[in-house]
Amino acid sequence: MQADPQDVPISYMERTRSYYRALGYAEPYRWAHCAEVPFTKLRKPLAACRIGLVTTAALYDPALGDQGPGAPYNAAAKFHRVYAHSTAGTPNLRIAHVTYDRTHTSAVDANCWFPLAQLKRCAAIGMIGSVSPRFYGVPTTRSQRSTVERDTPELLECARADQVDAMILVPNCPVCHQTLSLAARHLEAAGIPTIVMGCAKDIVEHVGVPRFLFSDFPLGNAAGKPLDSGSQIFTIDLAFELLAMAPVARTTVQSPLRWSASAAWKQDFCNAERLSEADIARLRAEHEGHRAIARAGSEMN
Repeated sequence: MQADPQDVPISYMERTRSYYRALGYAEPYRWAHCAEVPFTKLRKPLAACRIGLVTTAALYDPALGDQGPGAPYNAAAKFHRVYAHSTAGTPNLRIAHVTYDRTHTSAVDANCWFPLAQLKRCAAIGMIGSVSPRFYGVPTTRSQRSTVERDTPELLECARADQVDAMILVPNCPVCHQTLSLAARHLEAAGIPTIVMGCAKDIVEHVGVPRFLFSDFPLGNAAGKPLDSGSQIFTIDLAFELLAMAPVARTTVQSPLRWSASAAWKQDFCNAERLSEADIARLRAEHEGHRAIARAGSEMN
């Protein structure tokens, strides 16, 4: 049976360049690209490792507007500094502040993009030694300089304080994938093995990371399908296998799971060819409003 020619990973870098060009932003964004990739092997068996979880999701703040499943993009809910929060219980996290695929998913199930429950399951059955007492949030920013010079050192400091042996990083939006890829590189160079679980293959591989588990799903589902514990278990188990077994840097494994029988969903995200003039005018105005809100929040931090 011949494959559908549309059934290839989305080129998010080109798709977003074309999208913002259509909105009137002539200067294309320069995605981070690194020639060399640091690589650190696990220093102990996975069953003895303390695993940390890194996310671009935000802690829920009801004062910041709608952040629930299916909420429109909410720039006010962005956070602007690295944070660390207890892994006890079920933390209340949201991703309304980032550009995930709102057409084909709704963020109804946090386990799709924040696999803490699966990490705890893995610890309970002895697959890993333990889960770090805190998880870590890294802000999504287009400023690679801020990520590299401020955020990743702060993340490393948290990881060292909690004595983690390895880190799993789960991005959501296109820029999130760049941010956490840069974070993975910094951690790895400092001696902490990492694995990025993501849905934007071109961005992660363009940056260059040690280990990458690629799920060809809509953005916002890097840890499995919503309300599908089987896919979530399979995905985290595959991630840990890759973490332990990857032989060299730039090792990518693609999950065999499919989002749906049809690949048509891949044609929708930020596709400028599908926008009318009215769509473009509306989206440009919305984007300028979001930028103003995000800038104000950043200046306060």
